[in-house]
Amino acid sequence: MPFLLLWGLAWWSLSVSYWLTLGISILIAAFLLRLFTIQHDCGHGSFFRNRHVSDWVGRIIGVLTLTPYDVWRRTHSIHHSTHGNLGKRGMGDIHTMTVAEYRALGRWDRLMYRIYRHPVTLFGFGPGYLFFLQNRIPYGLMGQARYWISAMGTNLVLATILGTIWYFGGWMPILLIFLPSTLLAATLGLWLFYVQHQFETTQWDSSDDWQLHDSALHGSSYYVMPKVLQWFSANIGIHQVHHLYSRIPFDRLPQVLRDYSELAENNRLTIRESIACARLHLWDENSRRLLSFA
Repeated sequence: MPFLLLWGLAWWSLSVSYWLTLGISILIAAFLLRLFTIQHDCGHGSFFRNRHVSDWVGRIIGVLTLTPYDVWRRTHSIHHSTHGNLGKRGMGDIHTMTVAEYRALGRWDRLMYRIYRHPVTLFGFGPGYLFFLQNRIPYGLMGQARYWISAMGTNLVLATILGTIWYFGGWMPILLIFLPSTLLAATLGLWLFYVQHQFETTQWDSSDDWQLHDSALHGSSYYVMPKVLQWFSANIGIHQVHHLYSRIPFDRLPQVLRDYSELAENNRLTIRESIACARLHLWDENSRRLLSFA
């Protein structure tokens, strides 16, 4: 409800000040981020007891977040079941190479990987590409009709909503409310996803050595945030617990930390410390650390 009310307020503010509209769009982005995390819990079946209710609420929210729900749910499930496994990279994660793999590349391929891992690419161009372009097709699941239905159905409803907004308000609501709020929420969401797994002491193993719960505990961070940010992100920063058991509802995650205090010290990462994670790009199998190119 706050998301819809803020949209209405931002639309009204177009007649007062475009700067005011952009300011309200920042608040809209915060609630859009929370909506995505609710969609996330729907995908894990932890928001409602009823699986069908969870899925349909997730599909509705997926239109607002520009994310075909059934496609995302499948790729995210793969992420949970393979994260940290060097033999199963490439689906639902941020591409990460080992030092040995990088050294074996030619100059051109090294340059392409460096461009891909650069913060301007990941957090500048990446969010727009992912949510506005890649999500329009069932990327990675192109061979199955159900995922095409999910993607095209989301696109159709989204196009109808945007067409209605344009019909009644012209381009300004789209340019000053929809685009900035969606891009900001996407950027925040991608940053959260990045620091939840891309930190120095994360864990990657070969398929023979990989263990699901071991990878969940040691390959996911506890991202410590102020209470207000923790609320807007629906406790997704308590990611090591979430990966240990994804059916725990987000509102119960802090209780787990209170009951099992040792988890609160595991891979603890503050906002200040997390900034340095943007310069980590390669997994070193010898030192078992995520390293910078330098």
